[in-house]
Amino acid sequence: MKKYKIAFIGNYIPRQCGIATFTRDLTESLIKINREKNIKAEAFVVAMNDQNQTYAYPEIVKFTVRQEYQRDYLEAAKFINYSNAEICILQHEFGIFGGENGIYILPLIHELQIPLIVTFHTVLKNPSEKEMMIVREIGKKAEKIVVMSKLAVDFLINIYNLQKQKIKLIEHGVPDFDFIQRKTYKKKLNLENKKSLLTFGLLSRDKGLETVIQALPRVVKKHPEIVYVILGKTHPNVVRSSGEEYRNYLKLLVERNNLRKHVYFYDKYVSNEELFGYLSAIDIYITPYLNEAQITSGTLSYAIGAGAAVVSTPYWHAKELLSDGRGMLFDFKDSDALADLLINLFNNPEKLSRIRKKAYQYGRKTVWPEIGARYLQLVADVLKKGPEVRIKEEPVVNPLILPEFCLDHVQRLTDDTGILQHAKYIIPNFKEGYSLDDNARALLMFLMVFRQRKNKEALKFITTCLSFINLMQNDDGTFKNYLSFNRNFIDQVGSEDSFGRTVWALGYLVKYPPNDLFFEIAEEILIKSFSNLMHLKSIRGMTNSIIGLCHFLKIFPDNKQIKIILKEMTYKIVKSYKNYKTDDWRWFEPILTYDNGILPLSLLHASEEIEDENILKIAYESIEFLEKATLVKGHLSLVGSDNWFKKGGDRSQFAQQPLDTTAMVLMFYQAYLVSRNKTFLKKMLKSYMWFLGENDINKPLYDFKTCGCSDGIESYGTNRNQGAESIIMYMIAHMAVLLAYEQEVDQIK
Repeated sequence: MKKYKIAFIGNYIPRQCGIATFTRDLTESLIKINREKNIKAEAFVVAMNDQNQTYAYPEIVKFTVRQEYQRDYLEAAKFINYSNAEICILQHEFGIFGGENGIYILPLIHELQIPLIVTFHTVLKNPSEKEMMIVREIGKKAEKIVVMSKLAVDFLINIYNLQKQKIKLIEHGVPDFDFIQRKTYKKKLNLENKKSLLTFGLLSRDKGLETVIQALPRVVKKHPEIVYVILGKTHPNVVRSSGEEYRNYLKLLVERNNLRKHVYFYDKYVSNEELFGYLSAIDIYITPYLNEAQITSGTLSYAIGAGAAVVSTPYWHAKELLSDGRGMLFDFKDSDALADLLINLFNNPEKLSRIRKKAYQYGRKTVWPEIGARYLQLVADVLKKGPEVRIKEEPVVNPLILPEFCLDHVQRLTDDTGILQHAKYIIPNFKEGYSLDDNARALLMFLMVFRQRKNKEALKFITTCLSFINLMQNDDGTFKNYLSFNRNFIDQVGSEDSFGRTVWALGYLVKYPPNDLFFEIAEEILIKSFSNLMHLKSIRGMTNSIIGLCHFLKIFPDNKQIKIILKEMTYKIVKSYKNYKTDDWRWFEPILTYDNGILPLSLLHASEEIEDENILKIAYESIEFLEKATLVKGHLSLVGSDNWFKKGGDRSQFAQQPLDTTAMVLMFYQAYLVSRNKTFLKKMLKSYMWFLGENDINKPLYDFKTCGCSDGIESYGTNRNQGAESIIMYMIAHMAVLLAYEQEVDQIK
């Protein structure tokens, strides 16, 4: 007896989506084949959880991965490797995995020690650079790649340059039901003596159901007994982002077209039995999707498998599946063409019957027992051949060393106004009020969190911090810095440091906006501040602003005014460096003080916008100098703020602050991005470990109990207060390390 143990990765029921249903149906089909053909095969599932949701999974799900938690992906790889599974089958769709374009799946498959088969549910014709890279990396790791259409095969070969011999075409499976006569279903569903249309699946705007509704008035005039059933819940992601806006829009459209008696909404997630009842009872199934770029449609496959007469827009899968008379096509958004087609079909019942018959004959080839058998044969072929031998490149950064992501202390310090400056131990110190400095840096932190994790709490705090910044801006574009707890302004114009940090945060928001409205607000506040840039005198005010302007120019590369300002400020930094540089002192000032890493960091950013090799040369020279001053003991030993480090003098050891650590982390991270030299990653990680105890007193500053961070290292030990600046700096460093890991995985080919 043949024995296989198969690990599946993908969404799973009761999560409501097409891939969850597909994974369930595929695993169940393999189990049934086991019993029927004397093949012993076990299957278990590693299920993806979305947006911090949890599900009551059946027993077959043995491990779950939270979408935006990088640690979970590596733990999942370990689980699979220790499970004695012989092979892994991955269901791939960009949106179900974490990180940009779902890049978090790469470290998981990179760590697998067993052969991998991948089913691509989406293959894009015009992928972004990152999407292209992800597909190619998966293609390299996979022993076999399954797609569900001929066009997907062509795309993978000609666009993604994947090996033809790796690719296998296996159509989308459909359940195998015993069909009862259509009349029975029509009676059960109250569709007797009616001409019926059906669309089913999770509702979202790209489904184009308004095209059908707008076509119906003409059809109703010819066939007043027409009924259109819209079956399915709104997609959970749509509900989270915009509620039932689309469904309500469709209902209003029905009312405006006097179709209340002809259109029925069933807001439910139906079982296969219920679905096939509808598919057997209705006369025509419609998929009116709005654009061609859909390589696979499970709902369309189901309709064909049920022997339904299908009318569809000409998206990729429909053009292929409905060829040879298995269905009919109409153009995107063309309600008139759809109305003509429906009237013609209802006027010609023989034609409708021929379409149904051809669809049913084709669908018998794609029932799950047949599709499952083909997958099982593919498993057997891969295991018989054995995996390719590959040289494994280990990432420098290991996310497992990071503490669990936690915003508890940040939430503790933040109210409806903003984040409070200081804490008495772990409780907010209301007496000290708020500062622009901390809220600007908090905005940057929350943006990084949302970019990495799509965290709902982060989105709420982005609103709070941005509102605070808007409150603090003066009419001339400058900013106040301090606000008391009772919301009285304490100063009229804040420091240049706080101005520069705000420009940085707003520039980052323009580059990585959670949505268009945040982008527009940030752009407006930022542009209002630009008139003050050339008045800056402080070197840190300028360097922070330079970083923000470089982010801004990534979105507005043709803004000549900002390019001129960027150059002028950058060359002021360069001039300062040349003024103070000597053989033994390669720095921008005659003293090392605070936030030192930000200075070379700004030049690393500027070097990407200004064509001048000298800028990058100075950046690397100053980084080397700063390393020699702070990384000479095998760990990060920061310049303390007691007396700083004057040229020709001795450096101060205390008080060391988290602000300086994060500046080092960001500096080394950007140096890696510019150079792709992994030595900088090692130094970035060593700097980050200062928070976790690799420092002069061998004590962690990050508090695992409170999720806060001590305010610094003093001669007596750690400063036990856990203020806003400290936890913000820790979280920025934490997110930078995760971003670096993502970039490193991106680089590994």
